[in-house]
Amino acid sequence: MKVPSMKVSGLRRRKAVDLPGVTAVARIDRRTKRLTKRLKPGEIAIIDHVDVDRVSAEALVACGVAAVVNVAASISGRYPNLGPQILVEAGIPLIDSATPDLFERVREGDMVRIQDGVIFLAEGDELVGKGELHSAETVAAAMAEARAGLSMQIEAFTANTMEYVRRERDLLIDGVGVPDVRTAMDGRHALIVVRGYHYKEDIAALRPYIREFRPVLIAVDGGADALIEAGYLPDMIVGDFDSVSDKALTCGAELVVHAYRDGRAPGLERVRRHGLDAVIFPAAATSEDIAMLLADDKGASLIVTVGTHRTLVEFLDKGRAGMASSFLTQLRVGSKLVDAKGVSRLYRSRISTGSLLLLVATTVITIGVVLYVSPVGKVWLTAIAETWNSFTFWLVGLFS
Repeated sequence: MKVPSMKVSGLRRRKAVDLPGVTAVARIDRRTKRLTKRLKPGEIAIIDHVDVDRVSAEALVACGVAAVVNVAASISGRYPNLGPQILVEAGIPLIDSATPDLFERVREGDMVRIQDGVIFLAEGDELVGKGELHSAETVAAAMAEARAGLSMQIEAFTANTMEYVRRERDLLIDGVGVPDVRTAMDGRHALIVVRGYHYKEDIAALRPYIREFRPVLIAVDGGADALIEAGYLPDMIVGDFDSVSDKALTCGAELVVHAYRDGRAPGLERVRRHGLDAVIFPAAATSEDIAMLLADDKGASLIVTVGTHRTLVEFLDKGRAGMASSFLTQLRVGSKLVDAKGVSRLYRSRISTGSLLLLVATTVITIGVVLYVSPVGKVWLTAIAETWNSFTFWLVGLFS
């Protein structure tokens, strides 16, 4: 239902910044992932995102948004998604189930004011929409209700899993359809990076491992930028390339475009616009799944993952039926698969023989210098020299 335009009497002549609530520039997009690329700190995000997931919420928090207005239900009740809680705990106002035609009434770059769940155009203070302002209490109540219905989602997840097995059994069981790539992986470790849960902390924790084992670095879409930000260059980028920067796309990595089963590859057009070549991988799986299948098929001895989905709640939090593919893919490559947290906890950097000899030599030289420059040291060195000379003369006399 359309919200009628109205003016707030007595406030028309006041500047927007003087009015109560949050006033900022609005950025609008129905895809949250696309919106976070252009959001600036202090701006208001207007989205259309049912069941805001954890990754999207963390991206919004990282952008420093002043508020989030969602024309959809941030918690639909299907399952206990984690996004709204993250936004509220970060102190970001979350307006939920806002007026549906807000996308038509507010344009990109408009100055918007939000107060108690009501949305105004700052210029003229025109009321253009309203919704439910979430608090920690309302989010907690909605999450509790969602947990009560989790069993239904598990049943749906199981059904999706069986459907995926039916459609992709050849790929999962025999590796049929995995394309050839030029990146050599046989016998090497492969590190697959997804810009997902705690990816920054995990990459930082893996630095000693990366330095010593030099694994093949495989980035999934925005994971390429994550690696570059951490000071690494990916060897391969896999995905539909909707969340990869131009810098990452042209960094020299081998490109594998994730295509639909019917051959459509939306990301291929962008790759070709840059004059680049790419390998096509048609599969109904997710991009992170085909990265794992590639590494396994090409002979990687160990597959370490950063930011991927591991638990049932994480699978559901992604909000796609296709997440069943991740569950089955991880079963498929399970003998080689290790999570980054497991590697960082178990890994201990080994000291090479050369490094150990260098340490011993440095220590001996340091002791020698200290003895040479100190008075007591000189006495000790003189005594050692006299003892050595006496021993030498004794040996000469013994064998002459």
